[in-house]
Amino acid sequence: MFKSVLVANRGEIACRVFRTARRLGLRTIAVHSEADADALHVREADEAVLIGPAPARESYLDADKVLAAAKATGAEAIHPGYGFLSENADFAEAVAAAGLVWIGPPPAAIRAMGLKDAAKALMIEAGVPVTPGYLGEDQSPERLRKEADAIGYPVLIKAVAGGGGKGMKKVDRAEDFADGLASAQREGQSSFGDPRVLIEKYITRPRHIEVQVFGDRHGTVVHLHERDCSLQRRHQKVIEEAPAPGMDAATRAAVTAAAVRAAKAVNYQGAGTIEFIADASEGLKADRIWFMEMNTRLQVEHPVTEAITGVDLVEWQLRVAAGEPIPLKQDDIPLNGWAMEARLYAEDPANGFLPSIGTLEHLVLPEDIRVDTGVTWGSEVSQFYDPMIAKLIVHADDREAAAAGLAEACGEVEVWPVRANAGFLKRCLEHPRFVAGDVDTGFIAAEEEALTVTAPPPAVQAAALATLASDAHHEEEWVRPSNLPGRGASPWAPTASGLYGFRMNGARPAPQRARVNGTVVEGRPVPGEHGSYWQVDLGDTTLEAYVLTGGVTMMRDAKPDREIGRVVDEPVIFHDGEAWAFEDLTHHGAAPGDGPASDGSLRAPMPGKIVAVPAAAGDTVAKGAPIVVLEAMKMEHALVAPFDGVVDSVSAAVGDQVGEGAVLAVVQSGES
Repeated sequence: MFKSVLVANRGEIACRVFRTARRLGLRTIAVHSEADADALHVREADEAVLIGPAPARESYLDADKVLAAAKATGAEAIHPGYGFLSENADFAEAVAAAGLVWIGPPPAAIRAMGLKDAAKALMIEAGVPVTPGYLGEDQSPERLRKEADAIGYPVLIKAVAGGGGKGMKKVDRAEDFADGLASAQREGQSSFGDPRVLIEKYITRPRHIEVQVFGDRHGTVVHLHERDCSLQRRHQKVIEEAPAPGMDAATRAAVTAAAVRAAKAVNYQGAGTIEFIADASEGLKADRIWFMEMNTRLQVEHPVTEAITGVDLVEWQLRVAAGEPIPLKQDDIPLNGWAMEARLYAEDPANGFLPSIGTLEHLVLPEDIRVDTGVTWGSEVSQFYDPMIAKLIVHADDREAAAAGLAEACGEVEVWPVRANAGFLKRCLEHPRFVAGDVDTGFIAAEEEALTVTAPPPAVQAAALATLASDAHHEEEWVRPSNLPGRGASPWAPTASGLYGFRMNGARPAPQRARVNGTVVEGRPVPGEHGSYWQVDLGDTTLEAYVLTGGVTMMRDAKPDREIGRVVDEPVIFHDGEAWAFEDLTHHGAAPGDGPASDGSLRAPMPGKIVAVPAAAGDTVAKGAPIVVLEAMKMEHALVAPFDGVVDSVSAAVGDQVGEGAVLAVVQSGES
């Protein structure tokens, strides 16, 4: 075994690899950009090297700088993590040429599986079933359109070098094909340096099933069972689980055997994933599951496989790269219980899932479960990289218990002022369809309205109003009811008879008005028997709240029912994974009405680069028509017309770097 390892990556995967490397006694080396100088993976490594400015192409994607860092630190091996250079065959060859150990598959295997069209042709030869589609060399728009018409809509356009949902576009109608093709080609060129695409038939009830495979230098290839990654949004995985719900023993045997054949076809070594698409319209059946692609690296969702098998996949990677055989035979790899992983992202589901950037000034992650993260309190979520905060992983005896445990964990998350998707994840996990295992890749799109909360629930309204009432009455420290851990009594607390101590402004609290995340709420908080115990009348319901400086407890029959957190010195309520900022309207000005209609200004929701401007000044546009396309956080974001009208002006051009809030275009209403 080598004695040191450099991780050519950042964030949670770098921290994950370091954890195993330290356990094995290896010296750990990090590389970092200027933006990541104080990142958690830098702090956790034994040694760290600055390799360039914040943009990935000038740092993490610069192979020469990574190799120079390895040479300068005396690293003996390089682990690429996932993303960045992990599936770059040229980099793998350069690592070996430098006399270093490459912790990954052979370059030939990366190349064989790196292009989706060539990989499918290889799988057909190996007897692995593949999805119907077009894999040809003719990339002219006319030929691609003709093939899509022949396959029948809807179709998927996929960048041949793509992955992670990038360069993948669903097209429902022939008239939308040209726009979908152009977008897929742009993302393919931007993310992978290759604009070529393939066309596939779109499966209407698709399930995403993948099999973890592992090979060594001695010709052995094994599988570690399957995962289900069907819960996706815009081809980005949201929640993954292992094993796959509804997978019987015969279907599992057929799918895992096909995965092993696929890996053997390219003499695979190390960790890899064979991804399949299943037509779930009649349940999982072996003859309705087709090969999609192979990821020649460790996957983001590998912890669920580790949980059900008890295997440390990173340890296996290190040992196999050092020439050791796979530690277990196929029949000795167990499948125990059920595991689920939720991807906690810095994004705002209530605002179209736009990525949220900034400093994590307040961060609380659940305890007593596995949490893989690359950030901590005070870390920066940057515009330059993937906005993942953490992965939350739960292992239980069965699927129902795993889902319930993960939902509870998501509800414990507190993130501020950066927005996060924890509440959204919790609602996904608790949705009756998910609990029943009735999930396909269209689940989130179909249920998005129920899964996305924009208005504060009654408990949050009551907590905010009770807190404001407490502040307005100058309660310096509330006394806990007798059934809670005690504190000294406040001189301002009412007596058992309900009478207040003397004060100049001793009137009972007036009705309160507040704005909670932009929603105006009203209610009348009335003190109960104790100074901190408030009954809040919201009109159609009355809730009880107990207020302390550090938080609010919702009461039921004068007994604590559930905790609702409040950031000290910040008016924020945490509830079921959501963060609700609130402000006083009773004492600090009246609330606006519904607000003015949009003035037609299209502003950049975050810093980024303009990649397309499909409209021009003077164009007549319909509501929802794309005006400007911004690339940020590795994805394209279309800014669309807010109403039917005419484009008054466009101030952005392709290639422009723009800041958050910049006006990119203005649309005037068509109404006279």
